[in-house]
Amino acid sequence: MAVKYETELYPPLKAFFEQRGYAVKSEVRHCDLLGYRDGEARPLIVEMKKTFTLELLLQGADRQRTGGLVYLAVERNRTKKGAHNQRFGDLALLCSRLGIGLLTVTFYKTKAPFVEVLCEAGESKSGKTGTRAKRLKAEFDARSGDHNIGGSSKRKLVTAYRENALKVARQLWMFGEASPLMLKEASGVGKAALLLRDNHYGWFERVSRGRYKLTEAGSAALNEYASVISAWPELPEKA
Repeated sequence: MAVKYETELYPPLKAFFEQRGYAVKSEVRHCDLLGYRDGEARPLIVEMKKTFTLELLLQGADRQRTGGLVYLAVERNRTKKGAHNQRFGDLALLCSRLGIGLLTVTFYKTKAPFVEVLCEAGESKSGKTGTRAKRLKAEFDARSGDHNIGGSSKRKLVTAYRENALKVARQLWMFGEASPLMLKEASGVGKAALLLRDNHYGWFERVSRGRYKLTEAGSAALNEYASVISAWPELPEKA
């Protein structure tokens, strides 16, 4: 059973690594899947494609620069016998030599997908866990949950920045008008003033010196991302 979209690979891969003890989130700083286990600073990174390509291999090699455990994941389509992307023995040997793990996901019509490990990820040869790794962990920790789907393209991603902007927008909707300091204290977003000033999404409008209100686009965003906001602590009803 061939998958139509790359995003179909994400749910079984997420479940597989959660069973291995990882907390998993998707689309974090361009990583399709990012995970951490309690007490471990080293990230788990999985890059996905419907079929094995040179681009996927190069992505995996680039992700190794974080010092993390890196896996590549593709569909194992049982109907594509003899296709170049089905030479999994050779591909597993190549990945193993590079220290990159290789996973396949087989889909069925009447039972759950099956994830198979063809080779495990090895220790990164880069030996570096510097700025890139720290940025990954900071973004992972700043997100309230897994609000994206791994392998997404041309979709608005729910990043930590967008979540902070939503927190400020929600609080501004409650107040009607407010100052940056009021919004910082009420929302818990330390950079509320910067978010208001930059107004990256067009959600905020300065009505006077030190006073802001929500735009129509901001109100629409609160509805668009209602599922994200529902995961946060509730606010008292608007007066």
